[in-house]
Amino acid sequence: MSASEPDAHWNTVYAAKDVDDVSWYEPVPATSRRLITMAATSGRVIDVGAGASGLADALLPAGYDVTVLDVSSNALEQVRQRLGQKATYVVADVLTWTPVDSYAVWHDRAVFHFLTDPADQARYVNQATTAVQTGGGLVMGTFAPTGPESCSGLPTARHDADSLVRLFAGAFTLEHAETDEHVTPWGVIQPFTWVVLRRE
Repeated sequence: MSASEPDAHWNTVYAAKDVDDVSWYEPVPATSRRLITMAATSGRVIDVGAGASGLADALLPAGYDVTVLDVSSNALEQVRQRLGQKATYVVADVLTWTPVDSYAVWHDRAVFHFLTDPADQARYVNQATTAVQTGGGLVMGTFAPTGPESCSGLPTARHDADSLVRLFAGAFTLEHAETDEHVTPWGVIQPFTWVVLRRE
C-alpha cells in the first residue's frame, strides 16, 4: 500500500459498512478502558486508529481529554456526530502526522498490527516516543501470534509481548502484558496481545 492509499482504503470501508458490521467492533471497549486507567487516571489521551470506536465515549465521562486520530475522515465523522466538540479530531496517517501536543496515554488497537514493514514500525515507534510525555503510558493491542494473518483485505504483523517490548526498547519499558480474545460480530475469535508500556 503506497502512502497515498490508506485514506482511500479506510474511507471505503467506513462508507460501505455500519459501525457494528466490522470485525473489530466491540460494544464496550472494556480492555482498552481498563488498561488506559492503569496507565494514567487523568490527562490527555490519544486513540490512534480510532475509527468509529466508542472508546472516546467511554473515556470522556471519566474526565480524560480525548483526541481521536484516524486516516479515515468518514470514520471520524461518525464519532463527531456522536460527540460533537467534546473530543479533538485529527484526520492523518500516524506515520506522517506531526504531533503538536504531548499525551499521558497513547492507545492503539487498530494500527500497529497493519505495519508489516520494519521501516514503518520504526517510524511509528518514533512518533509515539515524540508524542508520549515522560512517564506517560502506551497502551497497545495487536493480533497475537495465533491471530489473523490478514484483516480487511490487508496483511498483518502478529506480536507477542516480547516482540513489542523489543520494538519499543530504548524509549519504553514494559509495565503490564496480557492476552485477550476478541469475538467479532459474527462470532469469530481473534486472539490479541495487550501491553502497557511506560515512557522513560
